[in-house]
Amino acid sequence: MNLEKPFFQNLPPGLLIGKDAAQQRLFREYGAVFVARGGVTPPTRIVYADEADVRRFQDRLDIKSAKIGDFELELQATAMDALLAAIDEANRANLSITPRGADSARRNYDDTVELWRSRVEPALVHWCAEGRITGEAADSIRRLSPFEQVAKVFELEEKGIFFAKDLSKSIIYSVAPPGSSQHLSLLAFDVAEFETSAVRQILARHYWYQTVVSDLPHFTFLGCGTGRLRELGLKRLESSGREFWIPDL
Repeated sequence: MNLEKPFFQNLPPGLLIGKDAAQQRLFREYGAVFVARGGVTPPTRIVYADEADVRRFQDRLDIKSAKIGDFELELQATAMDALLAAIDEANRANLSITPRGADSARRNYDDTVELWRSRVEPALVHWCAEGRITGEAADSIRRLSPFEQVAKVFELEEKGIFFAKDLSKSIIYSVAPPGSSQHLSLLAFDVAEFETSAVRQILARHYWYQTVVSDLPHFTFLGCGTGRLRELGLKRLESSGREFWIPDL
C-alpha cells in the first residue's frame, strides 16, 4: 500500500491500521467507509474489539430511526435522511427500496458475532466430515475469541477450506468478521432490490454506493458525489455490470 496516495491522506485522524494480514485484508475490503463525508462520522477502528468498544463509538453518533418496509431501522441521521429521499424518489418512479431484513441497518457487536458463528460452525462440521480438518483443529478454533478466529479462518481459506454459506468461497461473501462490519458505524444498508439497476442509480444520486464487491446487497453512505469520491482516494470498479467505489491503494 502506498501511504502517499490520497486515500490515506483522507482517513480519520488517529485511525490505526493493524499490520497483521487479517486487518490489512479487512481494510482493503471495507475501507471505503473510512472516507465518508457529508457530516457523518466514519468508524474509528478497522476492527472493534468488543461490544463496549462498539458502544463507545455508537454513543457519539447522531442517530435517526425510521420505519422502512416492515422494520424500524437506525442509521446516522444524515445517512437516514438521504436514504429516505432515495426511497421517495424510487416510489415516484414506481420502484421500491426496502431492507433485506431486520438487521439491514444498525448492528451491534453481538449481532456481528452471531452472524459470524452462523457461518463458522457449519463449515467446521462440514470440513471435519470431509476430512480436511481434524476434530482437534476444529475445537481449537471454537475456543478462540471471535477476533482470533478471523485470522485462522482466512488462513484455512487460503488452502481452499472455505467458510461462506455455500462453502465454495471466502466467508466475507457471507458476513463481515466480528467488529469490522460497516453496519456498526450506521452507514450501511442492505437493499432487497439490489439487482435493479434503476434502484442502484437512485441510491447513488443520494450518495449511497456499493463499496464491497463481495456483498452485492450492501450499500454504503459516502456523503458526496463521484467526483469528490475520486478526490478522497476512491476508484470506480465495474464488476458484473455494477459500479463499486473502493479504496485506491
